[in-house]
Amino acid sequence: MNKKLRLAGTFFGATAVILGAFGAHGLETHIDSAAIDTYQTGVMYQFYHTFLLLIVSFFALNEKTKRILFWLLVIGILCFSGSIYFLATNTVTAFDFKILGPVTPLGGTLLIAAWIVLFVNFLKKGGDN
Repeated sequence: MNKKLRLAGTFFGATAVILGAFGAHGLETHIDSAAIDTYQTGVMYQFYHTFLLLIVSFFALNEKTKRILFWLLVIGILCFSGSIYFLATNTVTAFDFKILGPVTPLGGTLLIAAWIVLFVNFLKKGGDN
């Protein structure tokens, strides 16, 4: 499971850099500043949770907990940041991505759930690991 966490972390880290650069340099003439800010929020949260994926791979957690965290974080990043990317760039596409609006809070809920799982695990172990 550590390998999956690290691979997902490095994948999401690399794509966050690419998407962040694209947002800063490729979208600046195509969407307004509010949309750029929204887009960068997606990048920022992708980075935060990329680091969490990597860090979790080094924690002394059982495999079940790591698997739960892996899926919560991967699906959470895809839903939260992914929907934000599409919503922020809605004006430059022929497809109306506003239907993805409910996906953003679902992704956020999954990311919050990952932090809660980690908190509960640390609470049970007394913070020794």
